[in-house]
Amino acid sequence: MKKLLLSVLAAGMLLTACNQAAKQAKIADSTAIQPAAAGSATPAAAAVMPDGPQMKFEYITHDFGKIQEGDKVTYKFNFANTGKSPLIIVDATASCGCTIPTWSKVPIKPGDGGQIIVTFNSAGRKGLQDKMITITANTNPRQNVVHLVGEVLEKK
Repeated sequence: MKKLLLSVLAAGMLLTACNQAAKQAKIADSTAIQPAAAGSATPAAAAVMPDGPQMKFEYITHDFGKIQEGDKVTYKFNFANTGKSPLIIVDATASCGCTIPTWSKVPIKPGDGGQIIVTFNSAGRKGLQDKMITITANTNPRQNVVHLVGEVLEKK
């Protein structure tokens, strides 16, 4: 009798716990799709706007060819804002500390263009290189990726 009572009690607790987890998941899902409050125009809020900014790159990959170890290479990734509202770049990060991206902090108006300037320092690097630069902005999708590729030859 005790085993039956304990089994029923354990099953009841398990069902209650599962039901509670389902309710919390449902609450989390419903808050994730709530519109942003008025006056909270952040890049995250702007990214869901259907008429938001769009980042269109002239080229998403640049091949710098063959260089000697220790050389520095700089390339300007040109882009345009093809959307209907100002584009704001929040961050640009490279896949390696040897690659440094820089960009303007000024919003880019619809129809205007900008540049992500990327400098790759090949010191201590040899062989084929593919440096990925991830640009985070108030676009949809929120991140755009460009690549700087080439080959670093061993210093003679």
